[in-house]
Amino acid sequence: MFFLAPAPPPKTFFLSSSPNHKQSRTMKSKNSSFLLAAVLLAVSSASAMINIDTVFVGDAGNVNDTANPYGGVAYGYHIGTYEVTNSQYTAFLNATAATDTHSLYNSSMSSSTHSGITRAGSGGSYTYSVKSGFGNKPVNYVSFWDAARFTNWLTSGNTETGVYVLTPTGISNNTITRDNTAWNAGGVAIASENEWYKAAYYDGNGSYSLYPTQSNSITTADANYGNSVGTVTDVGAYAGDPSHYGTFDQGGNVWEWNDEILFTSGRGLRGGSFSDDGLQSSDRGSSFPTYEGGGIGFRVSSLAPIPEPSAYAAILGCLGLGLALMRRKGRGTL
Repeated sequence: MFFLAPAPPPKTFFLSSSPNHKQSRTMKSKNSSFLLAAVLLAVSSASAMINIDTVFVGDAGNVNDTANPYGGVAYGYHIGTYEVTNSQYTAFLNATAATDTHSLYNSSMSSSTHSGITRAGSGGSYTYSVKSGFGNKPVNYVSFWDAARFTNWLTSGNTETGVYVLTPTGISNNTITRDNTAWNAGGVAIASENEWYKAAYYDGNGSYSLYPTQSNSITTADANYGNSVGTVTDVGAYAGDPSHYGTFDQGGNVWEWNDEILFTSGRGLRGGSFSDDGLQSSDRGSSFPTYEGGGIGFRVSSLAPIPEPSAYAAILGCLGLGLALMRRKGRGTL
């Protein structure tokens, strides 16, 4: 299913395919959140040797859009400059899905002309590759839970713990929200609806635009929507049409999951896709969190920059030094 929330959008969007219903060391410290942040980032570095470009969204404490009750965010944060790409998701699969216990791979990623990841081998030794020409295109055929596991992996190196503590009951009941300790320590999340909306439409000066291109009008020269191209394009392809903060493709290309729970059983979607519209600030979508479609992807957010691979060694070194000093002075234990 694919539908809009009742907060009054002008149109309704439906996807033609049916939902794919797949179900799928606690850390303690007496010291400041600095150590926890270092632990999260260092563990992430061991497994997440990928680049995630982000932009900083400042202007903390802005109010909601007067036209729609969204966009107010009390803190500064970092959000993905682009949608998560096939290359980034393939690195994730190769690190976590040799057996693919959680069905992180969808066979349509290979068979669809709009998707770009192939799988080889058998269970226990699966390997994944990017289809030629698809590395910088947005990953699609990912459920909300796939996206949550990707962000957990970036946070902790583990798919089941991080900003989202995933349990069978929480997944089945669709009740999982952000773990504040992990988030406040610099963990990585699926962008919240307000984070996503602000990054897309806010102008930094108290007003919001109708479209995520700093404009109240849009054409197919500005974004990939309405089947003007007929398939996904490279992220950032519309280089002349960023949002105020410097994000790209928050309008068109693929709808993007956000972590808002809607109608009890749904999760939020924003932005429209290559095959429809839904780019306007009033357009608010949702779908079952298990749904995987060719028009849906996601982008990430964090309170801290997601470090470049060149920074990982330094983070690990700082972590080791911090742990050594703590043990020596008896201030705390992990």
